[in-house]
Amino acid sequence: MIIVCQKPLKKLKINGIALFPFIFIRKPEDKENKILINHEKIHLRQQLELLVIFFYIFYVIEYYYWFFRLKDSFMAYRYISFEREAYAMERDLQYLKKRKFWSFRKYLGNS
Repeated sequence: MIIVCQKPLKKLKINGIALFPFIFIRKPEDKENKILINHEKIHLRQQLELLVIFFYIFYVIEYYYWFFRLKDSFMAYRYISFEREAYAMERDLQYLKKRKFWSFRKYLGNS
């Protein structure tokens, strides 16, 4: 389910966020943004695979690992394996149909 939630997301300076089982977006017109929605749907699948709570735990751990290594909050966010998979595959609107279980694992590591 997609929910428009303008004020909180504007304060966070993000266009969308997936919090299982919902996708929250900042602008009503983003309901039609197939790439953004696909990106967030990839996160929903990742969350489901990790039984939701383990996704969030791993996400935070991985963020801080990269933050302490890179000393840059934006780069730490971009290096999180879940984000790397979502950004890499967001334009492939058929990706979730062919995606293998725990595909985010191939995005773990330094590259």
